[in-house]
Amino acid sequence: MLEGHDLQILPHEAELTAIRAQGSGGQNVNKVSSAIHLRFDVRASSLPEHIKARLLRLHDHRITRDGVVIIKAQLHRSQELNREDALRRLQELVSSVAVVPKARRPTQPTRGSQRRRLEGKSQRGEVKALRRKVVDS
Repeated sequence: MLEGHDLQILPHEAELTAIRAQGSGGQNVNKVSSAIHLRFDVRASSLPEHIKARLLRLHDHRITRDGVVIIKAQLHRSQELNREDALRRLQELVSSVAVVPKARRPTQPTRGSQRRRLEGKSQRGEVKALRRKVVDS
């Protein structure tokens, strides 16, 4: 079971398939299926509803329109290491939406910050005014 922030992703909910890895690797890459293709159906999972909703609202290229998370792990030469990597990446994705961001309360700028802003604008205006052509009258 994968855990994080009291969330549990059950191993049978993630469909893991061994596939051949892409890229360099010599003869090994042509004959060994060491990459892992992970598919995780968010809607059919046992995650809490609010976590599912936040996951589905994410604009992440790994989440399809049908609500399936697809992760391809092929970093390592070992199938077992790639399996662990895929499950870890899935857990990180789920954990990232588990933490609810703190709602921002709108505030007013302080009187001092307003004064400093206006002083900076007037100083900048003076610098620009000094760049103008001098006209003798």
